[in-house]
Amino acid sequence: MEAKPEKNVLFICGSLREKSLNRQMGAYVAKLLQGKAKVRWLDYADLPFMNQDIEFPAPAPVRRARDEVMAADGLWIFSPEYNHGIPGGLKNCIDWLSRPLEPGSQETALKDRLTLFSCAGGGAKARYCAADLAETLSLVQADLVETVHTQVALTRQDYTTDALVLAPAEETALQAQAWALLDRLA
Repeated sequence: MEAKPEKNVLFICGSLREKSLNRQMGAYVAKLLQGKAKVRWLDYADLPFMNQDIEFPAPAPVRRARDEVMAADGLWIFSPEYNHGIPGGLKNCIDWLSRPLEPGSQETALKDRLTLFSCAGGGAKARYCAADLAETLSLVQADLVETVHTQVALTRQDYTTDALVLAPAEETALQAQAWALLDRLA
């Protein structure tokens, strides 16, 4: 019997900070997926601001990001909340990924792309960012994994130490998301 090829999951972090608590949440999930899927992180820090004047041909960093997204079997976004919404860098990335690949085309890098997200931030668990992501990703026709999207409450200690400590219920929620993603990828 031939072994099934391992699936590729592309992680996108809404924070560009190296010690991002959301990136740490992604590292936890990467361990859950180890041996079940290959995980890579999208580096999108070099994307220019979305501007229709430079949309066609798309700048090289945009083409690279689109290629990475389209090569993935699934996307998982980990995002903090900035000022009750999606961080600007992440929103800019989503804006580029949601634009037509060619003039007049309906095809985008995100359309029908299997996607899920998790958010960590403050006592409100980044609820505004989570709501914005759900609405935005639905609007751009990403294929959202039918699951409850994990929202993690961050404490003052998390921010002070730059070390994410997940509660057992949060670990369980992330595990449930991982299994839901793997089921969809099967």
